[in-house]
Amino acid sequence: MTNCNKRLIGITGGIATGKSTVSRYLSDIYQLPILDADLYAREAVKIGSPILEAIFERYGDRVKMPDNTLDRKQLGEIIFNQLNERRWLESQIHPYVRTCFETAIAQLEAKTIVLVIPLLFESNMTDLVTEIWLVYCSRDEQIKRLMERDKISPEQAIARLESQLPIEKKVALADIILDNSSTKEHLFRQIDKAFKETGD
Repeated sequence: MTNCNKRLIGITGGIATGKSTVSRYLSDIYQLPILDADLYAREAVKIGSPILEAIFERYGDRVKMPDNTLDRKQLGEIIFNQLNERRWLESQIHPYVRTCFETAIAQLEAKTIVLVIPLLFESNMTDLVTEIWLVYCSRDEQIKRLMERDKISPEQAIARLESQLPIEKKVALADIILDNSSTKEHLFRQIDKAFKETGD
């Protein structure tokens, strides 16, 4: 573990299952600090970063916006359809994200910290947390939410889902399962229960 004196809650789950809703609730209701892998991953590819330069070198102008930022949509088309390319990109970004987490955990004085890590299992970052909460909903619901959120086709949504470890396998590896296939109130009750039961 990174720091056994701290309670480090790892929030994970499939795409569009509701991880942000859970982390927002823990922040708003329990005033817990939230560390988000997606924010660190965005930071990793900011203008001028070595990782962004490596991406441009590999894929060229097709993933470059006019203002020299990353064209995430174009990059997504590549990595969600080509396993080797996705692995290459992850090999660039995951070590950076891990370092950000380790630095933030060491610096924060809070006894309980929430780490939102969508690819917790895939990126081998389970050692960063002391407990794993998985946000779950059905595959059909995931596809529907993802299409609505990202304005993409069913085929694109399925490609994104299939780029991750199947959610059923994640369920078996988690300490707490939060079922987000009903109302927000139902989800919030589960969060309250998990927070109190697994805490000190």
